[in-house]
Amino acid sequence: MRFVDEAKITVRSGKGGPGCVSFRRERFVPKGGPDGGDGGGGGDVLFRADPRLHTLYDFTRKRLFAAENGRPGMGRQKCGRAGEDLYISVPVGTQIYEVLESGESVLLHDLSREEEVFKVAEGGRGGKGNVHFKSSTMRAPRFAQAGEQGEEKSLALFLKIIADVGLIGLPNAGKSTLISSISAARPKTAPYPFTTTSPSLGVVFGDTGEKITVADIPGLVEGAHQGHGLGDQFLKHVERTGLLVHILSAEDMFAEDIRAGFDLVNDELAGYDPELAKKDQIAVLNKIDLLSEKEVKAAVQKAKEQGIDLFCVSALNGTGIEDLLQELWSRLGG
Repeated sequence: MRFVDEAKITVRSGKGGPGCVSFRRERFVPKGGPDGGDGGGGGDVLFRADPRLHTLYDFTRKRLFAAENGRPGMGRQKCGRAGEDLYISVPVGTQIYEVLESGESVLLHDLSREEEVFKVAEGGRGGKGNVHFKSSTMRAPRFAQAGEQGEEKSLALFLKIIADVGLIGLPNAGKSTLISSISAARPKTAPYPFTTTSPSLGVVFGDTGEKITVADIPGLVEGAHQGHGLGDQFLKHVERTGLLVHILSAEDMFAEDIRAGFDLVNDELAGYDPELAKKDQIAVLNKIDLLSEKEVKAAVQKAKEQGIDLFCVSALNGTGIEDLLQELWSRLGG
């Protein structure tokens, strides 16, 4: 299923059912009084955060969501049935904005917890039947209330992935291969840049059932925060990751300046949002299968001199992966 993180829809809550105009008709009761029942309330529209969903793709195929209308009241003071509420399932991390007539968007709610529910439109109240309007001066009211109209709102949905760990780095750094090696996620991999064109989520399970969610963020390039490459489209997904694993390919490493390889992506994070660059990071040198043992040791030493605690791995053959996972569990309190 194609990854979609933005959508525009219209929601409409149900109308309230009209009240009933009715009079008692019973044997031996020649002048029965009013007995019209109330109409049922219209259904509400609610959003539910579903942890099984990871994209807003379904909203590209359906744009209008309407709850059920309430049913009319009936005689003998019987109330009409209330309209059923409409629950709309969205991924955890979905932000709901109302689009006003002026074009301005106002944040209504941020569904950041699993199974969280938010009511976005309330159904109209049912109208009162004529039984409510009987008085000493009006013995036989021949009118009832109409049901209230429901609410209609134009909404913009924005998904920001929520994950414990975000994998960042230059294109073709090996992020997709790494997430494949530590979880059941199977993103597309190939030996050329921009293989990954949308975030992928994987789950890493511990020995006692605990888990870490990992997001593979598409490769960032210089100028990503200004719209170059794919970066600015997906930088927002970095905002909600608790820990960043910054991956540098051995092919992109500068032997004399390890930090330079990481600075390019870090500068893009800072350009998009200075707070992103302050997130806790684990520096990883990937594809060490392309280097000699001597070159790997030299890279670790150079990184140490520059204040970088470097983890060296080969996502392809599994070298160093266990040490990296142990560091993840340690940092995340597992």
